[in-house]
Amino acid sequence: MKSNKILNIIIAVIAIVGAILFVRVGMEDAEVIKSNVDVQNSVVSPLISFSFYLFLAAVVIAVVLSLWTIIKNPENLKKMLMSLVALGVLLVVAYFMADSNVVYDAAGKIQPGGEAGSTVNKWVGTGIWYSVILGAVAAFFFVLDLGKGLIKS
Repeated sequence: MKSNKILNIIIAVIAIVGAILFVRVGMEDAEVIKSNVDVQNSVVSPLISFSFYLFLAAVVIAVVLSLWTIIKNPENLKKMLMSLVALGVLLVVAYFMADSNVVYDAAGKIQPGGEAGSTVNKWVGTGIWYSVILGAVAAFFFVLDLGKGLIKS
C-alpha cells in the first residue's frame, strides 16, 4: 500500500512539472517563439529536455522490468527466444520482399539518397513490408479471436 502512495506522488509530481512547462510555452506568443532564440531556449527547451528524459526513464524501466521478469521466471525465456526468432524470420522475409528502386519526388526528380540500389531504400522497404506482415498477422488473430467469441456466446 505504501509503494502505491509513493508511486502516485511521483506520477503527480511528473504531471505537475509537465503541466507547468506546457503552460509556460502556451503563455508565449507563437511568433515570438519562432523568431526569438532566447525565448526558445528558456521556454521550449526545458519542455523538450523534460520529455526526452521522461522517455529515457520509461525505456530503461521497461527494459529493466522485462529482464527482471525473465530472471525471476526462466521458463518464459524459452518463449521469448522463440518469439524473437519468429520476428527475425519475418524480418528476413520482409527484407527479401523489399526492393531498392529509385525514389522520385512529385516533380519526377530523384530524391537525395533515393538512388537505385540504395541501402536506405532497401531498409525503408523492409520496414514497410515488416509492418504489413505484422499487421496481417495481427488482423488474422483478431478475426480468429472474434470468431471464437461469437462461437462461445
